[in-house]
Amino acid sequence: MSRQNPHNTYIALILLMVLLISSCKDRVRQDQTKLLVDPHLDYLDYTPKASDCKISRQLYLDKLEGFWMGASIANWTGLVTEMDKVGSIGEFNTGTFYTRDDWGKADQPNIWSEGKPSDLSPTIDFVLRDENDVWGADDDTDIEYMYQHLLYSNQTSVLTGQQIKDGWLKHIWVDEENYLWVSNQQAFDLMREGVIPPETSAPEKNPHYEMIDAQLTTEIFGLFAPTQPELAVQMASLPIRTTARDNAAWISEFYVRMYALASKVDSSRPLKQQLSWMSGEARQSIPENTYVAKMYDFVKSQYDAGLSWEQTRDSVYVRYQVDQADGYDITSQNLYCNGCFAAGINYAASLVSLFYGEGNIKETIKIGVLAGWDSDNPSATWGGLLGFMLGRSGVEREFQDKLSSRFNIHRTRQNFPNNGMDTFENMAKIGVFIVDRVIQEQMGGGVDLKNNTWYIPKSENQEIEGPK
Repeated sequence: MSRQNPHNTYIALILLMVLLISSCKDRVRQDQTKLLVDPHLDYLDYTPKASDCKISRQLYLDKLEGFWMGASIANWTGLVTEMDKVGSIGEFNTGTFYTRDDWGKADQPNIWSEGKPSDLSPTIDFVLRDENDVWGADDDTDIEYMYQHLLYSNQTSVLTGQQIKDGWLKHIWVDEENYLWVSNQQAFDLMREGVIPPETSAPEKNPHYEMIDAQLTTEIFGLFAPTQPELAVQMASLPIRTTARDNAAWISEFYVRMYALASKVDSSRPLKQQLSWMSGEARQSIPENTYVAKMYDFVKSQYDAGLSWEQTRDSVYVRYQVDQADGYDITSQNLYCNGCFAAGINYAASLVSLFYGEGNIKETIKIGVLAGWDSDNPSATWGGLLGFMLGRSGVEREFQDKLSSRFNIHRTRQNFPNNGMDTFENMAKIGVFIVDRVIQEQMGGGVDLKNNTWYIPKSENQEIEGPK
C-alpha cells in the first residue's frame, strides 16, 4: 500500500480552493447580472453602432450609490450651518459670514434656533453615518427619491402632471412640519385643491415660483439621461415646473445638464477640468441677459481673477442681496425670509463652492457649508454630483471610512415600501432600471444584458416621446 505524497495533497487542496473561489466569483457576477434585470421591462434586441457611447451598467450602479452617499454626506453636513449666515435681510442680521478658519470651530445659531447651535454637531465638521447607522431623508434628497419611485412604479420615463400630483399627495405629509418650504408648500396646497402641474407654479397661483425649491428636487433627472443633457432637461421640465418658472427653472436646468454631462466627460482628465468643461457647456444653454447668466459670469470672473472664495462670496452678497444687480430683485421676496431662499442667491453661492472646490469633494462641501444662506442645498447638489463621478468606492476612499448605505425615507415622507427603509444599493438598482427604459424608449439605444452594457446613440437634440 503506497503512501500519498503530502506535498501533492497540499497542492490538490490549493487547486480545489482556487476552483471554489473562482466558482463563487462567477456566481456573484451572475447574481449581480440578475439583480440588474428589470422584470417590468421588455428588453429589445439592439445592434450596436460604432458611434454609440458605451457605458458599463455595473460601473453606473456604483456611481449611483456614490450619488446618494455624496448627497447625504453633504446634506447633513450642510444642515449644521443652514441659515446661520444670511447677512442682513428683512428682520434678520446674522453678522459676519463664516470663513475657512471657522471649519472645526463652534457652530453658531441659525435664524430660527433662538440662540442655540445645531443639534447635529457642536462644531462645523463633516456629519457621517457609519455602517451601523442610518441616513435620514431630508428635503435635498426626499423629493428626488420620490420622483425616482414614481418613474419606476409607473413604468415610464416621462411623468405626467397627474402622476406627479398623485405622488405628492400620497407621499407628503399634510402636517405643519412636513419638510416643505416656500414654493413646494404652495404647490402642494394647490394640488390638494385639485390643481395639476405645471399650473402649480403659475405666477398667479404660486407667488413663490422664483424660490429655491426646484433646485433641491430635480438634479437626479440628469442621471437618468446619461450623456444627453437636452433629453434630461426635457424629462425634468414638468417636475421643475411643478414649483418653478423663469430664472428658478433655468437654474434647475443648469444643474440637470451638469448631471447628464457627468457621463460625457473625458474621465482621464482631472476632476477640476471635467467640471470646468461641464459647467461651461451647461452655461451655454442659459438664456442671455438673465440674472442667471450674469451671476455665472460674475462668479467665474472672480474665480479666474484669483480672488479667495471668501472675497467672491462677500462680493456676491453685496452685488446681489444688497445692491440687487443684474435684474436680481428680491424686494418682494422678503416675507418670512423668502429672500434667503430665493433661487438666485443660493445658485450664486453654489457656483462659489463649485469653482473653488476644484473637484475635491471634501473641499467643495466645506466651502458650500461655510458659504452661507441655505448651505445644505448647494452642498448636497455638488456632493451628489461629485459622489456620482467618484462612485461609492471613491467617496469612501475620500472620507477614509466605510459608511452606512441604509436610508430612511420615512424621516420626511410616507407610504413607501418596507416602512420607508431602503439602501443605496437598491436605490441605485432602481436608477439603473429607469436608465434602461430611457435608453430604449427615448434614446433608441440598447441594453446588452449579457455584457451588462448600455449603447447610447449619439444625439445632440433628442425629442422625448410622451407618456405611454
